[in-house]
Amino acid sequence: MSYLSLENSNFFIIGSSLVLICIALTSLRLIVQMHAKKLLQKELAQRDNFALGINYAAKVAVLCGSISYFFGNLTIFDASVIHIQILLPIGLIWSYIYLGQYIHRKWILYRFNEAQAILNQNVCAALVDSGMLIGNCILVLGLYQWFAPTDFKSLFIASICFIVLQLLFALDSKFRESRFAKSNQGASLQDNFNLANTSIGIRYAGKTIGLALAIYAGLHSAPGYEGKIVDSLLTVLIHSIFMWILLYLCSRLLIKIVLPKVNIGLEVDHQDNIGIACLEFAVFCTMGYLLINMFSI
Repeated sequence: MSYLSLENSNFFIIGSSLVLICIALTSLRLIVQMHAKKLLQKELAQRDNFALGINYAAKVAVLCGSISYFFGNLTIFDASVIHIQILLPIGLIWSYIYLGQYIHRKWILYRFNEAQAILNQNVCAALVDSGMLIGNCILVLGLYQWFAPTDFKSLFIASICFIVLQLLFALDSKFRESRFAKSNQGASLQDNFNLANTSIGIRYAGKTIGLALAIYAGLHSAPGYEGKIVDSLLTVLIHSIFMWILLYLCSRLLIKIVLPKVNIGLEVDHQDNIGIACLEFAVFCTMGYLLINMFSI
């Protein structure tokens, strides 16, 4: 009787994924060092740049998590076409993840230089950037599972859907900025990121990740229309907007239960109350994950 149900292909896939992770992490370390213009051990250990450490940790998690997710959903493995079956899809996944981060930095939060703020040890900036990076990872993996591109046309459809979902991220961010300005006498949320208010960064990251999980739930429940651009686009848009609304409605209800009679805006925006921000983070992420499980039944 055998209690270890592993085949030779399992060990080959484990080895392949480990090698790929090591190569990816080495490349990531060199890229981060190049942007920081100094060795990581000096920046993290000697200068104690917590912001860079948080952002670097998020990038490591995204790289390893995306590889693990891809291999976990790999149904058929053929070593003779490894470059098409593994390297090309993972390359596309990483490209879209970092394209989403670029859109977030240069377009959604165009008045806030996140990269420079992170080098200046701004933990709030690191949390905002890391939240969007993790959110984009969830979004891209959800798109890949819903509509795995097999040819140029399917890749084009997936790309259009990706851009539309970035617009949803932008609308959500503008909605949060508008609410912040209304509650703080017209103050800019992006300008407040520069004040290194950690609790604002935690709340922003939590809502971003929660929205990404909600979109993943929408993609998970959406029917696929292979080769049909309009049908695919409308399906993604309708399901994602529905989950977006459901996320905020349910999260507000939970916050009223766990934080009764608490002025969250005052506590987070003005008093930098990290505990309150962490509770809001937990509520939005939990609700996003709950939507995934509810709509996968």
